[in-house]
Amino acid sequence: MRSRAAITLLAGTAIAVVAPLLGLLAAGQSVERYLAFPPRTQAVEHAPFEWGAFLLLSIPALAALALYAVALFRAAPQPSSHRAGAFPWWGWLGLALIAAGWILAWTKGLVSPGWRRHTFTPLWLGYVLTMNALLLRATGRSLLTHRTEWFLVLFPVSAILWWLFEYLNQFVSNWYYTGTEARSDWDYFLQATLPFSTVLPAIASTLAWLRQFPRVEALALPPVEVSPALAWLALATGAAALAAMGLSSELFYATLWIGPPLVFCGLQQIVVGETLLSPLARGDWRPLLQPALAALICGFFWELWNSGSLAQWHYSIPYAQRFNVFEMPLLGYAGYLPFGVMCAVALDLIARIIERRGLYIRD
Repeated sequence: MRSRAAITLLAGTAIAVVAPLLGLLAAGQSVERYLAFPPRTQAVEHAPFEWGAFLLLSIPALAALALYAVALFRAAPQPSSHRAGAFPWWGWLGLALIAAGWILAWTKGLVSPGWRRHTFTPLWLGYVLTMNALLLRATGRSLLTHRTEWFLVLFPVSAILWWLFEYLNQFVSNWYYTGTEARSDWDYFLQATLPFSTVLPAIASTLAWLRQFPRVEALALPPVEVSPALAWLALATGAAALAAMGLSSELFYATLWIGPPLVFCGLQQIVVGETLLSPLARGDWRPLLQPALAALICGFFWELWNSGSLAQWHYSIPYAQRFNVFEMPLLGYAGYLPFGVMCAVALDLIARIIERRGLYIRD
């Protein structure tokens, strides 16, 4: 299992890197500037807002909301058997990091700009500690204390995963950064890698916290068989979606979020023999719906804390740049749903490597 999970991670990453380049070559464009490391996306003026496109792009988001509504309605929650624990001292440290990081991030003059630019990492370390402390208090267990090796490995894997998305963003230029300072590419890489390393641990902690709620843990919909044919179709569709970004960033920018989970889920079924989403065959939709919700919750806090910080990211979304909630256009929050699934696939594969078990398979 370990070697097959590792092969899936490596092969999926290779496909995600190569596919957009093939799209560029098919469009007759040069790939040279996309190979620079670390990737740095510049601000690009995209197509203006259009109601028709906005309404069309809203359909998948509305469908996702409907799916959650039906799954919650069909849920048959069981009484919780968790034994509560005490709120640990390191939970208070997490709350202190959030409070201090938030104040320093949003307040001019308390510290120098050089320090203020680096508040993202302590904020999210505080979030991770706090979520694990809340989980320990509610259930007597947490990822940090009971799955320590797996949880700590998530930090470097998270940095690699988000650098992959930074690379993919070069093809569509959906976000860019302001307020950053770096003396060299190496300096920029080190500065960015620290906050990037908190993404997967934050989503994993939020996912575990969500699973303590009986109704969320009982989400159910009709069974869907994940067959080998469907896996090959997902792999081909995901690779084509990523290649399409190289053909037209204006039309296919959303495939940045759709392509990777399709590629990795398809590969996982083909290489490992089962996938994160295998429980869907018995009507258990938690592996799809719970991680998407966890990413959306994290996304809210990412956008909230970003909105008042010195070092910020900003968005430039074709046809849908309107109705901002913080810096993010309202429709852009839908991207967190497939991103959450992509993160869950990574969590699942790392669990198979470290713990020889899937994230949901043996529940």
